[in-house]
Amino acid sequence: RKTDISYLFSEEERHLRANDRPFNLSYRYANNAIKTSKYNIFTFLPLNLFEQFRRLANAYFLFLFCLQLIPQVSSLSWFTTAVPLILVLGITAVKDANDDINRHRTDKQVNNRRVDVLVDGQLRNEKWMNVQVGDIIKLENNQFVTADLLLLSSSEPLNLVYVETAELDGSVSDYSVYLSSGEVRCEPPNNRLDKFKGTLTLDQQVSSLDNDKVLLRGCTLRNTEWCFGLVVFGGPDTKLMQNSGKTVFKRTSIDHLMNVLVLCIFGFLATMCTILAIGNAIWEVKEGSVFTAFLPRENGIDASLSSFLTFWSYVIVLNTVVPISLYVSVEIIRLGNSFYIDWDRKMYYPKSDTPAQARTTTLNEELGQIKYIFSDKTGTLTQNIMTFNRCSIKGKAYGDFCFLFSLQKTDKVDFSWNQLADPKFVFHDHSLLETVKDGNPEAQTFFRLLALCHTVMPEEKTEGELVYQAQSPDEGALVTAARNFGFVFRSRTPETITIMENGRKVVYELVAVLDFNNVRKRMSVIVRSPDGRITLFCKGADTIIYERLHPSCSKLMEVTTKHLNEYAGDGLRTLVLAYKDLDESYLGEWRQRHHEAVTSIEDREERLDEVYEEIEKDMMLLGATAVEDKLQDGVPQTIEQLAKADIKIWVLTGDKQETAENIGYSCNMLREEMKDIFIVAANTAEGVREELQQKLLNNSCTCLWGGFLIIPGSFHLQAFALEKNMQLELLRTACMCQTVICCRVTPLQKAQVVQLVKKYKQAVTLAIGDGANDVSMIKAAHIGVGISGQEGMQAVLSSDFSFAQFRYLQRLLLVHGRWSYLRMCKFLQYFFYKNFTFTFVHFWYAFFCGFSAQTVYDEWFITCYNLVYTALPVLGLSLFDQDVNDRWSSRHPQLYSPGQLNLYFNKKIFVRCMMHSCYSSLILFFIPWAAIHDTVRDDGKDIADYQSFALLAQTCLLVVVSIQLCLDTHYWTAVNQFFVWGSLAAYFAVTFTMYSNGMFFIFTSAFPFVGTARNSLNQPNMWLTIFLASLLCILPVVAFRFILIQLRPTINDKVRHKVRKEALPAPPPRRPPPRRISTRRSGYAFSHAQGYGDLVTSKGFLRPLKSRPALFIQKDSALAQNEPQHYRTISEEPEGSMSP
Repeated sequence: RKTDISYLFSEEERHLRANDRPFNLSYRYANNAIKTSKYNIFTFLPLNLFEQFRRLANAYFLFLFCLQLIPQVSSLSWFTTAVPLILVLGITAVKDANDDINRHRTDKQVNNRRVDVLVDGQLRNEKWMNVQVGDIIKLENNQFVTADLLLLSSSEPLNLVYVETAELDGSVSDYSVYLSSGEVRCEPPNNRLDKFKGTLTLDQQVSSLDNDKVLLRGCTLRNTEWCFGLVVFGGPDTKLMQNSGKTVFKRTSIDHLMNVLVLCIFGFLATMCTILAIGNAIWEVKEGSVFTAFLPRENGIDASLSSFLTFWSYVIVLNTVVPISLYVSVEIIRLGNSFYIDWDRKMYYPKSDTPAQARTTTLNEELGQIKYIFSDKTGTLTQNIMTFNRCSIKGKAYGDFCFLFSLQKTDKVDFSWNQLADPKFVFHDHSLLETVKDGNPEAQTFFRLLALCHTVMPEEKTEGELVYQAQSPDEGALVTAARNFGFVFRSRTPETITIMENGRKVVYELVAVLDFNNVRKRMSVIVRSPDGRITLFCKGADTIIYERLHPSCSKLMEVTTKHLNEYAGDGLRTLVLAYKDLDESYLGEWRQRHHEAVTSIEDREERLDEVYEEIEKDMMLLGATAVEDKLQDGVPQTIEQLAKADIKIWVLTGDKQETAENIGYSCNMLREEMKDIFIVAANTAEGVREELQQKLLNNSCTCLWGGFLIIPGSFHLQAFALEKNMQLELLRTACMCQTVICCRVTPLQKAQVVQLVKKYKQAVTLAIGDGANDVSMIKAAHIGVGISGQEGMQAVLSSDFSFAQFRYLQRLLLVHGRWSYLRMCKFLQYFFYKNFTFTFVHFWYAFFCGFSAQTVYDEWFITCYNLVYTALPVLGLSLFDQDVNDRWSSRHPQLYSPGQLNLYFNKKIFVRCMMHSCYSSLILFFIPWAAIHDTVRDDGKDIADYQSFALLAQTCLLVVVSIQLCLDTHYWTAVNQFFVWGSLAAYFAVTFTMYSNGMFFIFTSAFPFVGTARNSLNQPNMWLTIFLASLLCILPVVAFRFILIQLRPTINDKVRHKVRKEALPAPPPRRPPPRRISTRRSGYAFSHAQGYGDLVTSKGFLRPLKSRPALFIQKDSALAQNEPQHYRTISEEPEGSMSP
């Protein structure tokens, strides 16, 4: 029973006490068990059947089965509907059971993990599922973090903990966490990874808690003997599970079309049954009395009642117009095509042993209809590996050598003289090293700045083995470059930075850190050298630094600007470096103003900006750096091919405008011929609206504007996505552009952009990313693709398809997607054709049997037609057919366009199938009817009986639909051959068996067609009738297709004709990315985050130099994104304080 104390606090607040289970259980917080399964052994059958009968088709056939149990209505045996329905339900149930068993195994594996829980002062080994909120747990090395924890203590000095959070927030961050135990009040469960609010009450003292003191479920403890933590959120309440989001069941456009068509078929069926019921009423009035002598019914039967019963009888007879095996066949086809993706060796990445994976089997054909691709940048288009490539020092450029002679083998710079050099660092320009060794003061100041101006944390595992933990990959690359050129960053304390300058240890006093933020776009440090010289070192965006340089640097600015243009033209991420010497008296006054700004309560950020601006002026230009964020292999070629397929690619990235723009040029998204660049620059919603309206007005006369749109910041996207009155203006402007880049977007805004396009463009969208910040976008799009990279697995776990490299997207769409869509469309066309043809014959026969609901075919043929005789051939077509092979599909991306336009299957194609079926059914009824009317055998005996006509009609039908399938098949395999000819052979074998004397004697009532096959099919006129009916059905189709190819050939026809003419195999498409040589664009891309200057100067931040930090490396989490790294603060408390 819930105690009264649970009502004292709002549901918006979580209240818990450490190691006090009775108190915490009174709130009924969720335990740490996780459940993703849907059924158990008792609920599976009723729940699964309930879900299956929610499908309209299954409910419809259940209704038919009930009708067939009424003798006055049904002219067919119950098994004609029961057997197919049971098979369909059974196959689906087996598939669902297998899926849920796998979910149960996963849940059990996670919930049964063991952890030590502190109970009454002793450690008790418990399952994860039994851990409760408020428990204190002990984690040991290599253990997964059980739940969301407040860290109490660890085995490391100062309770320092290193946490790599790539699985949670996409960053590789250094967290230092310490917390004592006590009573905690905090926010309720939520999905905000970067925020946590709460208070800790200990010894009647209240302390605030923030995100710096939380360890999230999904991390793995590394290099730490043990740590203790207090469980705050467990199981479904953890931020990991809260961020999993609600999985939306995705349906393809063909699914939606099929639902519409099935409803139309129901209406058409009702119309046919109504016509035949009216016909029955008329026939009863005019002709019914004539047949009372031999019909088992009373005289004077009411015509209206007969008509009513006949309506439902024909609903049963004509039920095949709604194919019961349609949905099962579709699922089998999708499953088979998904296996092709899993088995594709050309989408296997050997370096990480990662194959492509179709994580869903319901969206394959949607891959062939993509119109918009929304892509993340870092880790998706790029490798997220930064390398120092070029630099400019006092007007002289270094590193050009490796670009000018990149195709030749050049000697690498030998750094063996430097024992602390990073062996992985590669540089080719020897002149730079010689300049540094010669003691050039500008070069030495250049690398000294790189070694001092940063927030990197070093870790020296063994003597000389340095590992840099950088909060941005840019900083890591720059500090590593300084390290190799003789300026080695060794260690830091809150007051000092120690570097090795050409083998000499130098300790600099760290006076101040002027932190980075998105507005400043720069970072500075003020240091005092051992000789007392005070220097401000600054690095940042070129446009920002140039505004703060001394006028004497004007000539150097021109030369450096030229170098920056070249670097930006090659897609490199650039920074400008500057410095300024300070005198002691001015620094003392400035520090006082800085202290006042830091300690101010109101307008703290504004006052700090003013103080920073005061000192960061009249600086001396030193040079510039160029760092390469390497593209993944094949990205430019892939984007080029996708563009040729008329697929529009939007980049939604958290990076800055300059970074995204330069990568856009590198990967061929942006090109020199795109002269018109539209950058949204307004800072108000009204200003943004005016800019969009003006651009629309200027380009109203063209349907496609040849420029590109850049949306630089999250504010603009908020204005677009959140204000409904601006959505259409954004979309119209964006869709006029060849390329759209959205910068500095949040995960939510990524999803909003995708939803905006889905809502108004009615186009199929695909989102691709590799981090947890891409999860919302991946779930919002029609198709979600996850790249398994360096940022964890959450994007993959939330995706529909996954692989290791962006370049595989080309094959996924242009080959597998196009084939899947083509096969599915062929399947639907043929499936509806054969079923309508089958059903229409019944309709025509009704006019010759007194509208008595008599069937044309044998009951066993009706039962086996869709499940046995025609099932395998159409599956063979749907699993193996291809118009051209994979090389030609990739070589001719224009083949992809028909899928985007829904040309292969739509309502028009469906009506054409009905008309074709109507024509074929007329031939298949009247030709056998005419051929058998008043006909005798060659021995003079009459064969004009119902059984012989039924056999002839059903044989003609099966032969015609088989020939039609052969005409639709472009790619024959041994399996196709076996399915087609094997099904025909099976038909004749089954027919002769069922119509034999033996079956009649065993089951007399079930097999009334005894001897019909033997007596009829040995007559030449029967086979001539089959040939004539087949010829009349197929010849118009062949003639129509021939004329169409001659007069209006499709792109498929043209490519197939080219394939037949060319004997040589198609070479893979290759186009090197163009190098831009003009039009300066800023390459500023310093991916830093705000707030780290304060942290690195915090006295509680750093451990003793000889201590080794504990490292959390998160691996099994389902979350990942690409955000900057974060440091966390600790308190210097005695080790081991964990008791409440």
